[in-house]
Amino acid sequence: MRNYDFAPLYRSTVGFDRLANMLDRATSVDVNANGYPPYNIEKSGDDEYRISIAVAGFTDDELSIEMRDGQLAISAKKAEVQDADEVTYLHRGIAARSFEKRFQLADHVRAVGAETKDGILHVDLLREVPEALKPRRIEIATGGKTIEAKPAKKVAKA
Repeated sequence: MRNYDFAPLYRSTVGFDRLANMLDRATSVDVNANGYPPYNIEKSGDDEYRISIAVAGFTDDELSIEMRDGQLAISAKKAEVQDADEVTYLHRGIAARSFEKRFQLADHVRAVGAETKDGILHVDLLREVPEALKPRRIEIATGGKTIEAKPAKKVAKA
């Protein structure tokens, strides 16, 4: 596999750190990446998404969902159970190991809700593009009319 050196990109650009970091992450191989736990990413509408992760055996208290710097981190840590009666397993096939999954979210995508149902954790995501960034139609002046620029409305700060 080829390794790419993005050091020249860092030296010749200003303000594109996030883009360069995304390229680094995309080209690097995560040696800790495994298929546990399995997950699905679904698109349920134009701006609606859902991540579903198999979390059988974990309670809601053992699960954690956090958004930071455009990343959604879902983790679980199994609480240590100390029974007076020591259990001897003849076969232990149900995974109870801790995990952490990270998902890089696109701009203006945020988590709006989460629920567990039948051993599956569902995290609902919504993309909300601000009005200022949405495409808008510019009228073309005809017949000698001119279009004057209107000042932008002041936004009240909360």
